[in-house]
Amino acid sequence: MDFELSEAQRELQRLARDFAERELLPHAARWDSASVFPRETLFRAGQIGFCGVYAEERHGGLGKSRLDASIVFEELAAACPSTAAFLTIHNMAAWVITRWSRADVAARWARQLTSGRALASYCLTEPQAGSDASSLATTAARDGHDYVLDGTKAFVSGAGVTDALLVLARTGGDGPRGISAFLVPADTKGISFGRDEEKLGWHSQPTRSISFEAVRVPGDHLLGEEGEGFRIAMKGLDGERVNIATCSVGAAQAALDASRRYMNARSQFGRPLASFQALQFKLADMATELVAARQMVRLAATKLDRGSPDATVYAAMAKQIATDAGFRICNEAVQLHGGNGYTRRFPLERYLRDTRVHQILGGTNEIMRVIVSRRVLDSAASEGLDGL
Repeated sequence: MDFELSEAQRELQRLARDFAERELLPHAARWDSASVFPRETLFRAGQIGFCGVYAEERHGGLGKSRLDASIVFEELAAACPSTAAFLTIHNMAAWVITRWSRADVAARWARQLTSGRALASYCLTEPQAGSDASSLATTAARDGHDYVLDGTKAFVSGAGVTDALLVLARTGGDGPRGISAFLVPADTKGISFGRDEEKLGWHSQPTRSISFEAVRVPGDHLLGEEGEGFRIAMKGLDGERVNIATCSVGAAQAALDASRRYMNARSQFGRPLASFQALQFKLADMATELVAARQMVRLAATKLDRGSPDATVYAAMAKQIATDAGFRICNEAVQLHGGNGYTRRFPLERYLRDTRVHQILGGTNEIMRVIVSRRVLDSAASEGLDGL
C-alpha cells in the first residue's frame, strides 16, 4: 500500500505544523505546569477546521479522511500531546453526534461543535465498568417524551469545561444490546462534576467524574435508535484508537528530533554523543520503531476510510503498536538526554508523562491484544487479514 502523501495532504500537514508551532508549542510547558485548559486555542483550532476534521462538510466539518486526520493530529501532538489528544476526543464525539443525531438536534449542535464554539466529552467509562464497557450501569429510563438518566461516569476528559456530553446509558437489558447513546447538554439540571483528577500527565485537560441524578434528556437527543449505542460507541472508539495512536507517533517524532539535536550538540569524553556507536544504534532503533508505528497507524486509518470489515482489528493493532512504541521512544529520549531529560528545561519528561496514558485509554493495550488474538484464532476470519 502506497503511503506517499498527496500534495493536498502535504498542504494539510503544513497547515497543522504551522498551527502547532505558533499556537501550541510556545505554551505547552506552561499549560502543563499550571494545568491550563486552553479554550481559546481550541477555538482557534476550530476556525481552521481542526475541531471537525472528519465530520461531514454539511455540518461544518472539513470532511477529511481518517488518514488525513492522522496527519493533522500527528503534527499537533508533536507540539503538545495532551492538547492534541483532547482535540482527538472532541473530534470523535463531534463525529458521532453529527452522524447519528436527528436533523433538528444536528441543526442546533453540529456547527457549534465543528467550529470549536462548543466542545464535547465522551462518557463511557464508569467506576465499575472499564475494560468491560458493556457492563455499564448508568440507566436511561423512558418517561413520556424524555429519558431520565441516573448513574456515574468516570475519567471523562474535559468534564466540567465542555458543553456537550456524549453519554452511553442502559435503556434495555444486560449486555451491549441494552445500551443507547445520548447527546446531553453539560448544563442540564441534575449533572454534577467531581474534582479534577491529579494525573501523571495530560495536565492541559481536566479529567473528572460526572454524576447524573434524575437528569431529563429530550427524547430527540437519542443518537441513532435504542439499543444501538454500543455499536455507535465502538465505531467511535475504532477511530479514537487510531487518533490516540497517531498522537503517540507525533510525540515520538518530537522526542526523536530532540534526541538527534542533543546528540549532535552535546559532547562527552571530548567527542560528540553522536559519534558513539552505542548511542547511534539506540537512535536507529527509535527511528525504525517510529516509522513502523506510523505506517501501521496509516494502514489502520486507510482501513477505516475504506470501511474494511477488519478495520476494528487493524485499529487495535495500530493502537497497541504505536502507543507502546511511542512511550518507549520517549523513554529512550529521556535516557539519551541524561539528567537534562529528567528536568522541565527539556520537553522529554512531558512527552513521557503524556504518552503513558495512551496505553490505557480507548481500551487498554491488553484489550487490544484480546481483539487481535480472537481474530487470529478464528481461522475463517483471519484468512481475510493481510499477511495472516
